[in-house]
Amino acid sequence: MYTPQIEDLKHTLNDIIGIQKLLESGVFGDLSQDLIEAILVEGGKFASEVIAPLNRVGDEHGCTLDTKTHAVTTPPGWKEAYQQWSQGGWASLPCEEDYGGQGLPLLVGLAGQELWNTAALAFGLGTLLTQGAVNALKAHATDELKQTYLPKMVAGTWTGTMCLTEPQAGSDLGVLKSKAVPNGDGSYAISGTKIFITYGDHDLTENIIHLVLARLPDAPEGYRGISMFVVPKFIPDADGAPGKKNDVKCIGLEHKLGIHGSPTAVLQFGDEGGATGWLVGQENRGLNCMFTMMNDARLHVGMQGVAVAERAFQLALSYAKDRKQGSKPGSNGPVAIIEHPDVARMLLEMKSKTAAARAICYETARALDLAEHLTDEVEKSEQAALAALLTPIAKAFGTDI
Repeated sequence: MYTPQIEDLKHTLNDIIGIQKLLESGVFGDLSQDLIEAILVEGGKFASEVIAPLNRVGDEHGCTLDTKTHAVTTPPGWKEAYQQWSQGGWASLPCEEDYGGQGLPLLVGLAGQELWNTAALAFGLGTLLTQGAVNALKAHATDELKQTYLPKMVAGTWTGTMCLTEPQAGSDLGVLKSKAVPNGDGSYAISGTKIFITYGDHDLTENIIHLVLARLPDAPEGYRGISMFVVPKFIPDADGAPGKKNDVKCIGLEHKLGIHGSPTAVLQFGDEGGATGWLVGQENRGLNCMFTMMNDARLHVGMQGVAVAERAFQLALSYAKDRKQGSKPGSNGPVAIIEHPDVARMLLEMKSKTAAARAICYETARALDLAEHLTDEVEKSEQAALAALLTPIAKAFGTDI
């Protein structure tokens, strides 16, 4: 049973972050406290009633791969829940209004992500990565690419991935071998194998947009020779709808503890001459572009640690109230173990560490929001520096607890 942590989120935003003072300053336009609370309440209801019931079936059933068609099918109920989620506008919370987003601050979007990931981490993973891909394209892509991909990704109609890791290139991306050869028309033929690609293939949306790191033919060796490309599963036609199937396919699924509902794919690009992709940013500056997405992911991974800790605490608290073992002075029989001081201490330690990790994540989001929305350049720079300091701390502490 999952109970949305609405009061904890309100406490963090109101008493630690000081959201009311920020709203009064006008830095977030006409955003109101009432709207934020309504989003939290409705998001909590959706998380508990629609997403949370998928958690067990997602892990027990998992995703399946048809080795003949290379199609991945998500667990029962997954597709229907995702459609409700995207149609409800949840995908667009922190995205720019220019592309159909709601223009809300990251603080609000992060709260939504915490709810989805507490309810079912395997479900929340895909929504998180699409948000990161949106930010990377917004920061580095051409206007034409932005107009082609961002409205659909912001709406949740298309999802996004981050394709870095290869069989021989994990932490050391300097040795990656995927290739990108110019086609002569502004596009590139992408070939290579990528592994551990979260939501690399699935049946939730009509298209999947891969952000792929690869090397041009004349690229220097090492990190300085990596470029980033947008490679859709289906190439958009003249009307922007999914058209011809691209030369990319899923050839395997990895199995990760606790998140079998999340399709972690092995992707093969270019078996039939090369998957068509388009350059994002400058040649040989792909890591700089990808770091936009990776930095976004670092904060959200820290938040996922908070989400898992929150769910673990709720389960532990429920068990401690139900499980009877031993006695205490004055009792006439076994008592619930929560009445034993050491068990109560352990529960309080779980609760306090979760609250501390949550506070760090939202302080980081606050700094990122202010770095974007403030008008004074000195203040913007100060908040950006604070965000750079806090981001690795948010990830490290959030995932260590």
